[in-house]
Amino acid sequence: MSEIYREITPLTQYDCFTIFARKKTVFDFPLHSHDEFELNLVLSAKGVKRIVGDHTEVIDDAELVLVGNNLPHGWLTNAYKWQEGGPEVHEITVQFHRDLFDDKFLKRNQLFFVRSLLEKSSKGIAFSRETIERITPRLTALVQKSGFDSILELMSILHDLSVSRNMRTLSNSTFTGESVNFNSRRIEKVFAYMRDNYDKEVNLEGVSKLAGMSEVSFSRFIKKRTGKTFIESLNEIRLGHASRSLINTSNTISEIAYKCGFNNLSYFNRIFKNKNGCTPKEFRDNYSGTRTFI
Repeated sequence: MSEIYREITPLTQYDCFTIFARKKTVFDFPLHSHDEFELNLVLSAKGVKRIVGDHTEVIDDAELVLVGNNLPHGWLTNAYKWQEGGPEVHEITVQFHRDLFDDKFLKRNQLFFVRSLLEKSSKGIAFSRETIERITPRLTALVQKSGFDSILELMSILHDLSVSRNMRTLSNSTFTGESVNFNSRRIEKVFAYMRDNYDKEVNLEGVSKLAGMSEVSFSRFIKKRTGKTFIESLNEIRLGHASRSLINTSNTISEIAYKCGFNNLSYFNRIFKNKNGCTPKEFRDNYSGTRTFI
């Protein structure tokens, strides 16, 4: 992703995390990624556009997002909704090492929800307004803390986020390269086949035979296990590859659609917009045009 900047954060190997509290009206940091996890609170920035992986969304006046390590992200000016010199934006950003919590430590029963939270953050997580209102005073206070107390408070905040209600993941799992485990050898075999052959013809008859099931039985089975139909699952894999191609190549949108297994350009455009909230052209422009970070 040559257009995505690689941020070198101020964290050293001897630090646990860093926290920034800033107020600004100009957004001038480009789309980027880094090794560290990032928890970002943004207040008074209604109308700004957020990009996390392949997900694009115009934010409300308050938002809290957890971004996993190496996941591209950025906040940018939406010219139709946001004007420079508008309300002063308040942001608090926490960045912490991916190995701050040792894998063995995270496997303890008491850390189950935190471990799940960090795993989900590989796609980016947006939290509900209720959670934002509850966590904002604690993040504000965290700025003033130091030493061991600050580490305990960060762990406590992450735990509270991990058990909060109505969180939602943002980016497509294919875009992030996430390996999904559905605890079913049949499903995993089918998904491996779809990932390897997304650019070819893949149909229900073929994957049902691969799973050793009838088409009706397999359709029910995959819906029950994944919460998505066969077509929805296949399209998500294809859309992830299409999103990468929109960023990494100069191929036309129609070329990308066909190379990712979509034989109908109108259908591709429609499901892409339904999934990402923007057209393929708008998505590409978000990555190659004016980019800003709060």
